[in-house]
Amino acid sequence: MKQLDIIVPHERLSDVNQILYNHKVGGMLYYDIKGRGRAERPGRVERLSTEAGGYSTGKRYVPEFGTRTKVEVLVSDSTYKPLIEEIIKTVSTGSAADGKIFVKDISEAYDIGTKQSGDPAL
Repeated sequence: MKQLDIIVPHERLSDVNQILYNHKVGGMLYYDIKGRGRAERPGRVERLSTEAGGYSTGKRYVPEFGTRTKVEVLVSDSTYKPLIEEIIKTVSTGSAADGKIFVKDISEAYDIGTKQSGDPAL
């Protein structure tokens, strides 16, 4: 079993969700995250005329940290490669900001309600 951590821009969540349905992935978690990547960012303070409390500061704050959506799913060993290939094919625009996918090995999984374990628990 594998756990996929899929980090994508918020607007691509519905695309990822549809791909998961197409591959018959049972459940998923998603949540908003904040962070930064390796990509070069312009300076955090830009010279623009703005007002703060009635005073013109001449600066505008550009946040260093961006927001994304993180999707977590558990999939069988036979499913994860085609799933990753389709996500990359669908979501990629060629930009460093398209996101990341991390793959982790999961040694065991249990469904508390059905008392199943292994792949049937997914």
